[in-house]
Amino acid sequence: MFRLRRQVYCDNNATTAVSRATRKAVNDVLAHCYANPSSPYKMAHGAAGILANARERIARAINAPTHTLLFTACATESNNALRAIVPLLPAGKQAILYNPLEHPSVLESLYWLRERGFELIALMPGDKGRITPADVGTAWRDDVGLLVCMAANNEIGAIHDVAGMAGIAHAHGARIFSDMVQALGKIPVDVSASGVDYASFSAHKIHGPKGVGALYVREGAPFAPFMLGGHQESGLRAGTESLHNIAGFAVAADGIARLLSLAPALRQKRDAFAATLKHIAPDCVFNSPCGDECLPGTLSVTFPGTANAVVMGQLDYHGVSVAAGSACNTGEDAPSHVLTGIGLTPEAARSTLRISFPHDLSEKEARYVATVFEDVLSGKAKRITALQPSQLTEEVLFAPGLFIIDLRRSEKPVYLLKPLPDSHRFPFYSIGKHLHEIPRDRPILVTCETGYDAPVIAYYLKRKGYAQLTFLMWGILGWKLSQPELYERFAGQHPRE
Repeated sequence: MFRLRRQVYCDNNATTAVSRATRKAVNDVLAHCYANPSSPYKMAHGAAGILANARERIARAINAPTHTLLFTACATESNNALRAIVPLLPAGKQAILYNPLEHPSVLESLYWLRERGFELIALMPGDKGRITPADVGTAWRDDVGLLVCMAANNEIGAIHDVAGMAGIAHAHGARIFSDMVQALGKIPVDVSASGVDYASFSAHKIHGPKGVGALYVREGAPFAPFMLGGHQESGLRAGTESLHNIAGFAVAADGIARLLSLAPALRQKRDAFAATLKHIAPDCVFNSPCGDECLPGTLSVTFPGTANAVVMGQLDYHGVSVAAGSACNTGEDAPSHVLTGIGLTPEAARSTLRISFPHDLSEKEARYVATVFEDVLSGKAKRITALQPSQLTEEVLFAPGLFIIDLRRSEKPVYLLKPLPDSHRFPFYSIGKHLHEIPRDRPILVTCETGYDAPVIAYYLKRKGYAQLTFLMWGILGWKLSQPELYERFAGQHPRE
């Protein structure tokens, strides 16, 4: 018997596949309507019409008046609009009550405001990361002018009752900002009925293109221009609109009704998959809420004592793409703030995976993913040798013929850890372009700073036909902590670019 290798993308909270209809709309605009919608001549009138039509369709999808929707470059930009909202809060109401499990683009904006004198008051997440209107009511203070809470969490899938929270905020004369990026297309979103004053959205979470987002600003809610330099978007967000992406966003928004129709079946498949995982690994722990309190395709699960990076690499080798529940490659090995915020230890966070299924997940795909998980967790799947930091001795370091790969993320301006001696530096994100530089007839040791990237790339190389592969568990950080004398003597010697 044999099993065909499938490719099943299970990281849909990160991004989604662009639909065929969306691709066509984007290409049509690029090819036939490239004029600037702000220009006065005839050709630009068509572009302006596309812009107006797209705004109307997207606004309809969230039940918002058309003029309340602003286009941005992404949801992160929309969330950064907090910096334009908070300074307009009335005197005596300049404290901000917020969910500490928000997306980093929200948290970093709030921290920026705190540095400028605004007080932040963190709500305390309850079981499985949920915050209720009752929690908001208990934490409320008279000087709160803005409540910030996402509609659904991107890591664990917890859904929040923002409508109930909005009622409390308005009863106290305050406003509410909600990141609705993960909610759109997965649960019904109605900004008018929910009562939110501000809401952020992203096209690429609903099978639209990357590079375009939206910000809803309720009529009458205070808002100042946050991008200066032009009259676009009613003078509130300067810059020529990305017309082709906006057209694609509109097509994706048209498909929301279909996505919502698939949600109940997807929720059933997720629950069945969770039951299968519990049978395969009885000690696994689910961090996501149950049933309707969680996004339909999202499941956060901890496998105690198992390094998530290793499991990710093995799953990826078999065509299953998932995300880690821990952002490890930082030099400090910092775990996810969401997972630690709901009570997980850093060790448990580093043993956590986030699975986010596509809406159209088939029964065959679900079975395949479950089978691959069973093979990986039971040890049936072929594994690459993992080298413990304590095993990386001087003899191993300088073994004849050893080719050491030092993975680095190019966007990091400063690396806190020095590489192994005589190692060859490769970029994590584009190592595929450098395969001709990696010998196939020598033993290879794959390393990175904290152990997150090395197993993923090791299994990638295995898929590309490399045979003599080993990766360093816990990365150079683990080696430095385990063998500090060797690190001081040899780290950083003779690096190869």
